[in-house]
Amino acid sequence: MALKKELGLLEVFCISSGAMISSGLFILPALAYAKTGPSVILAYLLASIMVIPTVLAAAELTTAMPKSGGIYFFIDRSMGPMMGALGGLADWLSLAFKSAFALLGMGIFLVLFNPGFTMFHIKLIAIAFCLFFAAINIRGVKLAGVFQVIIVIALIVLLVLYVATGIFSIQFSRYVPFVPMGVGSVFATAGLVFISFAGLTKIAAVAGEVKNPGRNLPLGMFLSWSIISIIYVLVIFVTVGLVDPVELPTTLIPISLGGEAYLGLLGFVIMGVAALLAFISTGNAGVLTASRSPMAMGKDGLLPPTFEKLSKYGTPWFSILFTTAFMILVIVVLDLENFVKTASTLILILYIFTNLSLIFMRESNMHHYRPKYKAPFYPWAQVIGIIIYIFLIFEMGFIPLVTVGIFTLCGLGWYFFYAHGKIKREYALLYVVERAIGIKTRDNLLEEELRAILLDRGDITEKRFKEKIKNCAILDIDYFVPPAEFAKIVAKLLSERLNVGEDTLYARLLNREKDSNIVVRPGFAVISFYIKGNHKFEMVLVRTKKGALFSDESGLVHAAFIVVSSPDEQSFYFHSLMWLIQIEEQMDFDKEWTEAKDDEELRQILLSSWEKRDGGGVGQKPRSTSRR
Repeated sequence: MALKKELGLLEVFCISSGAMISSGLFILPALAYAKTGPSVILAYLLASIMVIPTVLAAAELTTAMPKSGGIYFFIDRSMGPMMGALGGLADWLSLAFKSAFALLGMGIFLVLFNPGFTMFHIKLIAIAFCLFFAAINIRGVKLAGVFQVIIVIALIVLLVLYVATGIFSIQFSRYVPFVPMGVGSVFATAGLVFISFAGLTKIAAVAGEVKNPGRNLPLGMFLSWSIISIIYVLVIFVTVGLVDPVELPTTLIPISLGGEAYLGLLGFVIMGVAALLAFISTGNAGVLTASRSPMAMGKDGLLPPTFEKLSKYGTPWFSILFTTAFMILVIVVLDLENFVKTASTLILILYIFTNLSLIFMRESNMHHYRPKYKAPFYPWAQVIGIIIYIFLIFEMGFIPLVTVGIFTLCGLGWYFFYAHGKIKREYALLYVVERAIGIKTRDNLLEEELRAILLDRGDITEKRFKEKIKNCAILDIDYFVPPAEFAKIVAKLLSERLNVGEDTLYARLLNREKDSNIVVRPGFAVISFYIKGNHKFEMVLVRTKKGALFSDESGLVHAAFIVVSSPDEQSFYFHSLMWLIQIEEQMDFDKEWTEAKDDEELRQILLSSWEKRDGGGVGQKPRSTSRR
């Protein structure tokens, strides 16, 4: 059973956004304010800017390799299984920590409605919601996606109202002095609040379940980053101006206090409800995305195969349950500040790996690495990002450094204990080394894997080809056709279907430019070429009972297939040529083709012949018996 592609652009945006808006906005600003004062606004802005290199890298990598497992998959295929184990664990743990943090925040905010709750009650509530989200996610990704859309839209509406109404009640004296603890505190705090933006790239974890990933993944990420970054900065700006600077660093409900400052109890309750919605969205998105990394690692042999098992709903049930159990353990054991620092450190490690992955994939020069979105400012954005993330880890103090050391030792220990020696897999770094030393050390296994991904990403399916046969144009000509007249007839027909100039197509058909492919066999021909544009692909099937001439050297042709494609449809183009030639090998043109009664019978002959084909090598370019 395979994962289902059920998530559209709105779900991508809401999963990414929902994974960001939670404790990072409704609890963390108070902790951050205690460390840097009003310049907490600048710290959040810096954290938003610092995440840009990773967003660009993740957007490119997901469009090249839209596989569930996301960032783990990129790291493994770029730097090998050892680094893949570290990256996959960092991806999984950072998401689990962030989601558990959100669920703990949910318990904290429920204290608003029952002040008698103790920390035991808060954690018990967080555990209950954790189990609830696990049940939703096991039931299906579509249900989880719909749930996420409803919650995130409601949340964004409430936050926009908070900013639009609260901004008129702020006191500007509360922004002075703006940087009371020095510029260094701003950078240290930016590292602390970096967790707030961690959800941005987590949509990569469910990339294999996204419809039209080449468009929806990068667009969803960029929309999420821009909209949520603006909301973060504006909400914190308003909150600093509304809440007493003595009370702000001591509370765990800063945004609710901001609502109370100008709307009284009503504002307090409304923003409390907004906080609960935020925690629900992050908890749901966290369980959804965190479970995909161990699933992918299970497929690749870095974790036991049980992790890749899917439920009858097409969801990785064991991985979801295991992630849920770990989140419950984290909720029970850790305190709030160490929670945040540990999660932020893991995220910074992960982002360093992600940017390195893009560099190695680009520098490998692999033919089948073909992202639909290419990150601008390469490689400078990635190099700067890596330097910044290392700097932030050191700025955050002793605990993050210890965390890095312990995590690295544990991750490597697991790899050498469980997976070392069991996995034979190529990765992009080998291609980079090969380019440097000039000695071939690999067997193109990664190229083959990327080719398979490319075909799946481009919807290179038999179903699509059959639909093209059923809907393509058919020309049935019962007189002898010379080359010029044949080209004119076909050009006119294709012009109407492709919205391309008839003269351009006529010239291409008549002059046989160098990038045209012509396969000619006795009584049969395939003509194919590229045209400018995007998402253009057409076929014309031709029967000429009296025969047609394609050149002075070729004999009479009674069956011709014309295939025209834009460059972005290259994979489907080559497969269609291969399948058409396989059809020709099954047909008896002297009888079936020439004696067919009408267009519908011609189509049925083609489909029947295609279903009887030998299969052939998928992905191979068709061989030309004659090329002119």
